[in-house]
Amino acid sequence: MKVEKLIEIIGADFYTGVPDSQLKALCNYLMNTYGIDPKHHIIAANEGNCTALAAGYHLATGKIPVVYMQNSGEGNIINPVASLLNDKVYAIPVVFVVGWRGEPGIHDEPQHIYQGEVTLKLLQDMDIATFVIGKDTADSDVAAAMDRFRKVLAVGKDVAFVIGKNALEYGEKVVYKNDNRMKREEIIQHIVKASREDPIVSTTGKASRELFETRVANGQSHRYDFLTVGSMGHASSIALGVAMSMPDQRIWCIDGDGAALMHMGAMAIIGSNKPTNLIHVVINNGAHETVGGMPTVAADIDLVKIAEACGYKNAVCVDNFDDLDRVLEVIRNCDELSFIEVKCSIGAREDLGRPTTTAIENKQSFMHYLSELQHNGI
Repeated sequence: MKVEKLIEIIGADFYTGVPDSQLKALCNYLMNTYGIDPKHHIIAANEGNCTALAAGYHLATGKIPVVYMQNSGEGNIINPVASLLNDKVYAIPVVFVVGWRGEPGIHDEPQHIYQGEVTLKLLQDMDIATFVIGKDTADSDVAAAMDRFRKVLAVGKDVAFVIGKNALEYGEKVVYKNDNRMKREEIIQHIVKASREDPIVSTTGKASRELFETRVANGQSHRYDFLTVGSMGHASSIALGVAMSMPDQRIWCIDGDGAALMHMGAMAIIGSNKPTNLIHVVINNGAHETVGGMPTVAADIDLVKIAEACGYKNAVCVDNFDDLDRVLEVIRNCDELSFIEVKCSIGAREDLGRPTTTAIENKQSFMHYLSELQHNGI
């Protein structure tokens, strides 16, 4: 169905969420129509964040807000749904729009398979009434579902439209860009060169895909890398766990701005523990690029000052390859917790591939390499 029709049927005037490729039509419509506007549309740091934000909107206006997200974000909303929105607590009505990645019977990436299987069950367990919109769902059926939903919302309960693959259409194009010059894949190539045979933990999305293809192009083993294909926002915590367990081995984390924002508390924990062997690199293009390019707030905040305030001993920002190479060389020889923000353009190769190894194979290879390093006394 056309996204404009869904917007009309829902009848809300405030949307907040975390972008999703399955909801690209909705995200592009909201950006074209409102941009980022506190009265109508806010892109939040994570799904729990936008659920609470929506609750505040309802408290102030009495109106029903819409929260959009990928189904991977259901875990982030369980707490605010159960202890804030639920009709046994504050009875705050919200319409959720959930992109159904990993829908059973439709091929998807490994991180989406189990999440897809439990998507409807999790909503049911949270007492959220659901209606699935597929590619062939009639507008009249969606309208009828919304009529039923209004009765549910009226008593302080929550509802959800679950959006299948290619279910929403939007005819207008949105171009997302910035003025940064460095491409992410080339940045990763420079990091790989500087890191040599140090272990790397990389964040979800295109960064891990580009790291995988960099190893292929270099004729290198993939055993050096843990590709965090799901679990957005947690790569830095994984890297911390590895670094604290292997204090004599340098560990690198390749992170993204959207991921760093999603669970920014991780930086405070890293800083407080001060692992001298961890190098945390945030590639910042100010965008949720992997799911379409919608903006994050990272382009407008000072990540270096945040890192310093969290306790990172060294924290720098670079926007060109000469400075990047110089900083990489200095920091790799420095026994202190370090943070590098790298300003990055938006965009990736059209023919960018995906890892050809399974998640289990990646884990086993990475663990075997870490075991070798520890056995060799590194």
